[in-house]
Amino acid sequence: MPGQRKGNIMGQTESQPESPGNITEAAGILEIALLDIRPGQTARFTRAMAEALPLIRRQPGCHGASLRPCLENPRRYLLQVYWARLTDHDPGFRQSADYRRWRALLHGFYEPFPTVEHYGPPL
Repeated sequence: MPGQRKGNIMGQTESQPESPGNITEAAGILEIALLDIRPGQTARFTRAMAEALPLIRRQPGCHGASLRPCLENPRRYLLQVYWARLTDHDPGFRQSADYRRWRALLHGFYEPFPTVEHYGPPL
């Protein structure tokens, strides 16, 4: 159903679009990052991410963010963030107080530090 609220892997709820196409129509940019977590830190990481996701979701131009666990590698996660424009992420979020909190919560868990990439609308 449109606007249906579903639980995500973090035990939180978020608005879910009717189909993936609805997200990409509203958000022109998809940010992705593969997050590899230090051994023995996944439980602490998921608790920290539960606190961090609302920080990014409330940013101007953010149309949603989700974290998915990798089925083949229990220490790997896929972060997906939908932005209206690239500048909503950088410099927008990256220069905010919320980003400083995000960094403090999460950056110590990564090994190696992730590469963040941005993708345009579907072809």
